[in-house]
Amino acid sequence: MKVILFDNVPRLGKVGDLVNVAPGHFRNFLFPRKLAVEATPENLKVLEHRKKTLEKVAVKEKTEAETLADKFSELSLKVYLKAGENDRLFGSVTPSEIADKMKEAGFEVDKKKIHLTEPIKSLGEFPVEIKLHPEVTATVRVIVEKTE
Repeated sequence: MKVILFDNVPRLGKVGDLVNVAPGHFRNFLFPRKLAVEATPENLKVLEHRKKTLEKVAVKEKTEAETLADKFSELSLKVYLKAGENDRLFGSVTPSEIADKMKEAGFEVDKKKIHLTEPIKSLGEFPVEIKLHPEVTATVRVIVEKTE
């Protein structure tokens, strides 16, 4: 059965894609959650109009994300934590702590968009990636220092 996706669905497609799915998957999962509609001629016309508006919005969001990424590249955040012998931290720096520091710096960032390759468990300077857009990733420097 051919359907038009109204939202990004993992392992199926992106907004506006025309995909083949099993009728049961459409009836029980996609349609009740308003993720897709059946691909009728009327819905295909609506899709074309919606694609044009979505393209304009996507371009605008990407440019905004790129300008924000430029600002983030100049930003460095300082996190103060207790450390024991050999400068080993008690605990680690989490994405929520980084999000709080970003908020203090004047930027609202969801902690789910902050990607740490490995937990920060020592003092020093670390690059942290923030996924602002599917095509734009910013890097922020996080400096971990010992509290007195």
